[in-house]
Amino acid sequence: MSAFYLKLSKDWQENFLLYAASAIIVSTCLGGLAVFAIFQNGGMLVQMIQLFLVVAICNAVLASILTVQKPKIVLNSLIASIIITLSITAINLLF
Repeated sequence: MSAFYLKLSKDWQENFLLYAASAIIVSTCLGGLAVFAIFQNGGMLVQMIQLFLVVAICNAVLASILTVQKPKIVLNSLIASIIITLSITAINLLF
């Protein structure tokens, strides 16, 4: 897995503008899907905590791009965003 990450990181740094635009779209779409799945289960405290987590991590990706952080920081925040939003979506759709 680390060889894949190193290759992706190198390509990410070379084509940062292309990947940054794609990261905005991916993070926003997955965040919206996660919010939809969260609200299907109601509006209790647990769902509100999940909602806060999804909104915070998606905004962190957008903020890292807009504030022109290093490409590695943007890549790591995007990976974290994808993992967290997909996990929360799966939890809410399966249970």
